[in-house]
Amino acid sequence: MRPLARTVPVPPPEAAQAVEPVEEVRFGGRRLRARALLDVAGRVREAGIAVALALFVLVVAVIEPRFIEPNNLEEILLSVSILAIVAVGQTLVVLTRNIDLSVGSTVGLVAFVCADTLKGSPGTSVVLVVLLGVVLGAGLGVVNGLLVTVGRVPAIVATLGTLYIFRGLDFTIAGGKEVSASDVPDAYLDLATSRVLGIPVLILFAAVVVLIASLALRRMRSGRELYAIGSNPEAARLAGVPSGRLVFLAFVVCGALCGLAGVLWGARFATVDARAATGFELTVVAAVVVGGVNIFGGSGTAIGATLGAILLGTIENALSILKLNPFWLQAIQGAVIIAAVTLDAIVTRRLQRALRRARARR
Repeated sequence: MRPLARTVPVPPPEAAQAVEPVEEVRFGGRRLRARALLDVAGRVREAGIAVALALFVLVVAVIEPRFIEPNNLEEILLSVSILAIVAVGQTLVVLTRNIDLSVGSTVGLVAFVCADTLKGSPGTSVVLVVLLGVVLGAGLGVVNGLLVTVGRVPAIVATLGTLYIFRGLDFTIAGGKEVSASDVPDAYLDLATSRVLGIPVLILFAAVVVLIASLALRRMRSGRELYAIGSNPEAARLAGVPSGRLVFLAFVVCGALCGLAGVLWGARFATVDARAATGFELTVVAAVVVGGVNIFGGSGTAIGATLGAILLGTIENALSILKLNPFWLQAIQGAVIIAAVTLDAIVTRRLQRALRRARARR
């Protein structure tokens, strides 16, 4: 007896168009495939950030030549390594039209738990502590993911709530205590100070995370589906994209990366208490937005977010070198965010007009 044929639902044409862009689009006087057009737009964003960074470094170097000394440039990269790791995780979430405001609390909680574990059990393997931090961070990401996907709570509300919950849990566990460099083994502190082939391990951690995330978003099907969800959630769902599962996975991976960042935070700053990484979430969001990741989802790259983190770290270091009031950093960050969002909105509108014209011709 022949088995019955399985019926597979076919998405409507508009859903397919949202996931698979139209064939050709005229943009800037050139005819480009739509997918190539999106790639070009992404490269333009990243190139713009790189040019802005180069110009800023040039101006500061003319004023203060010490700014471009190798030791200072290395210090900048060290200072943004942890930020870049968390910014990559935030990018995955933002691509799906969501946001995670609890990243700072997650980093702080993991940093204290891991440092306190080593203080209580100095013989614990550093590898196990790193795994503990990643698993704990992923567990906190599961909480956020369930609230957003199962509980249907808007991400900004859900993660604002967990921001305070995780921070409160951190204060409860810490109980007013702090862990200093003398309380943890040197092997843990070596995570932030040791080198491989002359390159600090902390920078290598960030580079590996950025590389893996970039390849996953570009080459893996689930990575491309994150862009589809952010571009048009309803069309992605009709096209068979498992939106709920992927959004949940984005929060879990973001939490895991925050856990890794928390372990490295404790190793770099040595002294850790319940206030660690307070307000860090705002800097992370700023790096992501400045890096060209569309806050409304659907576009952006891990490399762009990393460039945004480097730009913010460079600005902070320049203020210190030039002995300017550090409160200027917040004003500059705000101005850079507004400029980045405005530029992104202009580019997005041009892309939308080009796509509409192409669809009208079809």
